[in-house]
Amino acid sequence: MRTRQISGELQPTKHLPRTAHVRINLCKTAMIRISVLDGKALVWNADDARDIRERHGLAGNLVGSLARKPRQNVRLGLPLQLLPEEARLLAEIGAGTLVNWTSPGESDSAESTKEETESDDASDSETSEEESPGPEVEAYKKSLQESYHEQRSLALQERRSLLEGLSERITRGRAKKKQEHNESVDDPMDSPPQGHLKELQNLEETFTFPQKAMMVQIPTARWPLGQEAEVDWRQPSKEWPHTGQQGHEVRYRVFRDLWERGYFISSGSKFGGDFLVYPGDPMRFHAHFIAVCFAQEEEIPLSDIISAGRLGTNVKKTVLLCSVNAEGMVSYTSLQWAGLQ
Repeated sequence: MRTRQISGELQPTKHLPRTAHVRINLCKTAMIRISVLDGKALVWNADDARDIRERHGLAGNLVGSLARKPRQNVRLGLPLQLLPEEARLLAEIGAGTLVNWTSPGESDSAESTKEETESDDASDSETSEEESPGPEVEAYKKSLQESYHEQRSLALQERRSLLEGLSERITRGRAKKKQEHNESVDDPMDSPPQGHLKELQNLEETFTFPQKAMMVQIPTARWPLGQEAEVDWRQPSKEWPHTGQQGHEVRYRVFRDLWERGYFISSGSKFGGDFLVYPGDPMRFHAHFIAVCFAQEEEIPLSDIISAGRLGTNVKKTVLLCSVNAEGMVSYTSLQWAGLQ
């Protein structure tokens, strides 16, 4: 086993530090809302998920099923699940905020239950007044109605063009056939087909376009129920229990240091490490490093070091032992399996 101290050899992959890019990008983007639940950070908006990858250099992991193919798991969709370190980084640099959607209070639930009971006991003729839909629902219904009229008009124009083209084609075909057989010019077959003419004249009244046939834009974000409450990532809580834990603090220091050097980082659990480190976007590059994080004073069993080195060699990746001292400085030691000499 060969070890090599490389704390000064990990170079940024871009000319500007990642923090400089972030300061430039923050002027162009709005605050990203990250929903947290029991320590999990989720991003539901497609534009936010794209900005996280393209502007902030964070990959995340898509965990949602696709609407058209919900039973396959080869390609997934929204929401985008972030590592705790990724979510904390976005909040720390001011690019995102952690929020939690609280359900209505128990008193409101009790009142609604009481109203439902009273409504059930009332006679059929006395119906309770329904709540009026909110402005978002009204706006959505209005947009659907406008989209339906627009699509119906386009479908009507396409149908009219199709019938006119068919009429002209049939007329030309009959004229060609008539010339081949030397028929007279006054042949009644010269006139366009009467069926198509009649349908063209009454097309506006007879054309049907059911609403089920219209194209509908699938929303990429949903306005949740309840009220939004901001989660303080600096204090441990039920929604965000990571703050203050030694393992999380060490991993975050290593994560941020690698991110500022320009690397992309993802979870390294499938290779027995804390992170996988990529020289660029994981869609274009393979991981070069397997990062294993630990505190500087922590002792590592020799068997773990040997197994990590052999695993890294088998998967053609360099294992990085990443340690953090009391001042927050990160040191990297690479492992290379040399075998028996």
